[in-house]
Amino acid sequence: MNIPNAPLVEIKDLWIEGRADETWMPIINGASTSLNKGEVLGLIGESGAGKSTLGLAAMGFTRDGVRISKGEVTFDGIDLINASADTKRHLLGKRIAYVAQSAAASFNPAHRLIDQHVEGPVQHGVSTRVDSVKDGIELYRRLRLPNPDEIGFRYPHQVSGGQLQRAMTAMAMSCRPDLIIFDEPTTALDVTTQIEVLASIRDIVEQFDTAAIYITHDLAVVAQMADKIKVLLKGDEVEEADTRTMLSSPKEEYTKSLWAVRSFQRPAKPSVPAGSVPVIRVKNVTAAYGKIPVLHDISFDIHAGRTVAVVGESGSGKSTAARCITGLLPPIDGAVEFDGEPLPRDYRQRDKMQLRQAQMIYQMADTALNPRKSIGEIIGRPVEFYMGLKGAQRRERVRELLNEIELEPDQFIDRLPSELSGGQKQRVGIARALAAEPKFIICDEVTSALDQLVAEGILKLLARLQDTLGLSYMFITHDLATVRAISDEVVVMKDGKVVEQGEKAEMFRPPHHPYTDLLLSSVPEMDPDWLTNLLAERGVENIGDAAVGKM
Repeated sequence: MNIPNAPLVEIKDLWIEGRADETWMPIINGASTSLNKGEVLGLIGESGAGKSTLGLAAMGFTRDGVRISKGEVTFDGIDLINASADTKRHLLGKRIAYVAQSAAASFNPAHRLIDQHVEGPVQHGVSTRVDSVKDGIELYRRLRLPNPDEIGFRYPHQVSGGQLQRAMTAMAMSCRPDLIIFDEPTTALDVTTQIEVLASIRDIVEQFDTAAIYITHDLAVVAQMADKIKVLLKGDEVEEADTRTMLSSPKEEYTKSLWAVRSFQRPAKPSVPAGSVPVIRVKNVTAAYGKIPVLHDISFDIHAGRTVAVVGESGSGKSTAARCITGLLPPIDGAVEFDGEPLPRDYRQRDKMQLRQAQMIYQMADTALNPRKSIGEIIGRPVEFYMGLKGAQRRERVRELLNEIELEPDQFIDRLPSELSGGQKQRVGIARALAAEPKFIICDEVTSALDQLVAEGILKLLARLQDTLGLSYMFITHDLATVRAISDEVVVMKDGKVVEQGEKAEMFRPPHHPYTDLLLSSVPEMDPDWLTNLLAERGVENIGDAAVGKM
């Protein structure tokens, strides 16, 4: 059905509820909006605002335990709430597509990327398998994936998180849908890759006159992508306006508070005294996956009570360096020292004392916490393993740790991870790391999946814990705002090498290494023209050129 001049998507007075025990609780309270072909709506708000729920509802879909209790959702004149399963099956994947936030949890690990890419267009009769493979390779090229002719024939675990996110974006575009729901599609990407992906997405939307709902907690990103912005708070509509109006003169105080976030910044610490022994020393480490070298003679120190931010684009070697420190990937050459003593290269050769001193907090709390275990069991396991506490003593220690991360023990100790928000789950990840009472913690993109208000709370918590417990942090991140907020020193990596390192104040003051300068210039700003102007400065004549290697 195609009604002239009618919106492609129309949502009217939509109410959505979620089941809690035997009670239905409100999630979305009377939301309304419309979307024309080629138009992009940005949905923003803090964790639990209902952004993803509303985005999924625009597809006529709700998660298990969620229901639409009132209202209308129409797509090209089709009533999606009352549409038959067969009608939805023909629409979803073909005319309506979805790009999830967590690519790692969304791909089937047993099948190659290209096989999962071609499934949609083949099943929907859009193209043959041969043509779909060719188109998939071209989309990989447009999205700046390395080795586009070959990368599709890898399994999901054989590519980085940022590469996997781009592969999912390509898969969503495979049928050239009329509507795409982008649910935090650049969360896992470094700033340089993010620019290329944003430019590619914007190019696809413009070229194919595709409508999109862009869900994000990154206000600078939504400024580049959206024609209009809707702000949500705990299921309520706060306000909606065109992007320029929303950025320049928001009406509501809550919107103004979102614009003002990320004010937190730790004061500079004194320089490390000459001759002091670092907690962790990475000394001329070289490492490989099989025969493929990934780290090349890297060295850096992390001293007591300090935070070293390790930055660089996807595939630069940041997480691989962390794997070498923890012994998960034994180096080919070089050494990792703890308090001046060399650690065995393989974690299986380390004793319990050596193991407990280096802990990790992971990027995706959704996949890092066992969904079948209660919060008390998740935190209690390392308490028992490292500290030998059992029974009542173990439970009491778990309660102490929950207090440390500012979660009320009586409310959270017996809950499952599915009953927690993203920020709460990340706090549980922090408590699990603290349970071993380590000296050193690796924070692997711990705020990248969180909205800015929640992320700031996590950063303040980590700073407080560092001050009270004397912890040292290696902070792997692609968010330079986070680097400015929490780091003492910065290590910049590219292609498995350390290209620059030093005190934070020095690193943000020119002159920079050319790659560091590229990173700094790639941080999005709250200006709707920022991306267009940046591409022009870099000699990109049109948006699509950025996606095919002309940057």
